[in-house]
Amino acid sequence: MFYYVLKYVVLGPLLRLFFRPVIKGMENIPAEGAAIIAGNHLSFSDHFLMPAIIKRRVTFLAKAEYFTGPGVKGRLTAAFFRSAGQIPVDRSGKEAGQAAIREGIGVLGRGELLGIYPEGTRSHDGRLYKGKVGVAVMAIRAQVPVVPCAMVGTFEIQPPGKAVPGIKQVTIRFGEPLDFSRYAGLENEKAAIRAVTDEIMYAILGLSGQEYVDEYAAKVKAAEQREGAGKFPKRRR
Repeated sequence: MFYYVLKYVVLGPLLRLFFRPVIKGMENIPAEGAAIIAGNHLSFSDHFLMPAIIKRRVTFLAKAEYFTGPGVKGRLTAAFFRSAGQIPVDRSGKEAGQAAIREGIGVLGRGELLGIYPEGTRSHDGRLYKGKVGVAVMAIRAQVPVVPCAMVGTFEIQPPGKAVPGIKQVTIRFGEPLDFSRYAGLENEKAAIRAVTDEIMYAILGLSGQEYVDEYAAKVKAAEQREGAGKFPKRRR
């Protein structure tokens, strides 16, 4: 119930008022049945903007840190994500990836929409990074279509480190659903899940127009931090 109050009464109208999102390709989202919406991840605002404009409910696999933050802010954030029906996923340890896949398969098994960011983390510089293969495993195992999604302009309104987003129009694009039924039964084959993941990322790239980096975002970010990069320059598309 709280999810729909947020979507239609509180948060949704405010987001539409302030950011006036331009929506393209909404017809590509299935009206019913399970599907994965796989998007780029440029800003904390992405968590709210994309679900707010989709008519159906979207459940995201959210990092566990959103549910365990300290202090009043941490408790409020955790309460918000739980009330919105988002699922915490521990990204540390060997079982983290399998836990996320199990949770995602559960959502899809109920015939719902699952939202996922294949990069695994927010882009720290506005570029699109190599996707992790969990999205491919879920798509093949659940035999559901994948709808690519591109958020355009959200990095500019709220780059990493900015608490309050700026007020500027953003664009959200949805591509045609990708069918991976030809890979049925191959979710444990490394070559197959890498090919599916790369196809998804290529579709996102075509919608977003970002610069692509064929490395994992977390790895690049960690390397830059080790080198003493400090602040990351904003990159323009």
